[in-house]
Amino acid sequence: MNFSPPQWITDAAEGALKTVGPNHYSHPKGRIRLREAIKNFYEPDFGRSIDVESEILVTSGANEGMYSVLTAFLEQGDEVIMFEPFFDQYLPSVTFNGGKPVYVPLHPPRDVQGKTTSADWTIDFDELRRAITPRAKIIIVNTPHNPVGKVFHRAELERIAALAEEFNLMVMADEVYDCLVFDQEHVRIATLPGMWDRTITVGSAGKAFAATGWRVGWLIGPASLLHPTLAATTRIVFCTNSPLQEAAAAGLEQAKQHKFFEKQLREYAERRAILTDAFDRLGMKYTLPEGSYFVLLVRFVMIINWHH
Repeated sequence: MNFSPPQWITDAAEGALKTVGPNHYSHPKGRIRLREAIKNFYEPDFGRSIDVESEILVTSGANEGMYSVLTAFLEQGDEVIMFEPFFDQYLPSVTFNGGKPVYVPLHPPRDVQGKTTSADWTIDFDELRRAITPRAKIIIVNTPHNPVGKVFHRAELERIAALAEEFNLMVMADEVYDCLVFDQEHVRIATLPGMWDRTITVGSAGKAFAATGWRVGWLIGPASLLHPTLAATTRIVFCTNSPLQEAAAAGLEQAKQHKFFEKQLREYAERRAILTDAFDRLGMKYTLPEGSYFVLLVRFVMIINWHH
């Protein structure tokens, strides 16, 4: 990420710093303006009304939000299923809270000679089923995926959802790159039948607006899951940066007017093309990401057989 937030968002941050209210504590749930902006922005995606008082929680970055979820729900020895490779913060967040990570691989494409995309990284669902034990409590679903760039297809999410229902698993849906989907439909697992009540969806102003240093994120989900998470985040940070919550709210409120996400997606697509064209010229093999901003290179190991 090598560019700044748009000026109309940084102007909103500057304006917030010059007024009294945003220079003081916010409610641990988040500033009401931002919660209202999240509600209005995401309700069409979720296809349901979202309650700003009980179904939205603002956190100090998506990472702190996920840590708070794990703090709220994990007991010693509870198992958390993670698709490997994974965002490096999942592991310490699980283990610091007494959880046990259980790894299920995303299998890379067998044929790396041709061009591959992140869709070629697949789940062995028999392997996933075998990984679920009576101690399994949470499964983390990261789409678009860091670092593979995989955008989980509807059929894959439906099979994950079926297992979550069968084994009564909670789902932590890390969707911080939801605004960076190039070639596929972004499906929210929380919108699948029966999944709202067991899913917390994670979002990020930092990823959305090229402002990762602002540390503003949010969680969307049922009150039964967010209420314990609110108790955890209140003890961990109490509240999130007030003036930058105002700026994030302005970003969501005005994004459609500025056609911001469409423009940003084109800019990232141009960068993806420049990078992968260079790899093509060098004869390097890689996975073309369908989402996020990661490109995985294939590392070849040459084995030389010496004859004496």
